Amino acid sequence: MDYINAFWIGGLICALVQILLDKTSLLPGRVMVLLVCSGTLLSALGIYGPFVKYAGAGASVPLLGFGNVLWKGMKKAIDHDGILGLFTGGFTACAAGVSAALIFSYLASLIFKPKMKD
Repeated sequence: MDYINAFWIGGLICALVQILLDKTSLLPGRVMVLLVCSGTLLSALGIYGPFVKYAGAGASVPLLGFGNVLWKGMKKAIDHDGILGLFTGGFTACAAGVSAALIFSYLASLIFKPKMKD
């Protein structure tokens, strides 16, 4: 049942974002920032945590989940380091994921030889 919940919740999030992209004039970069900020805000309000427990990877993999990870890191760092944790917590919480994305993207660019659009 966990796989089914992850599939339909993740699909619903993706479908809603696609509708947002199609029906508004928002650029994809702005939508991505909106998703990360929304995930952070929902986590701060205590809404996104139970949602992740229910949906698993369907809620933690999209960009909303990235905002959730940033909030968890900031909250932990603020509890440990005070207000300075507001600036450092997000970096330590997501460093492994961002580093992996950069490394694998670089390796993919070496293998597939990307070209600039004309």
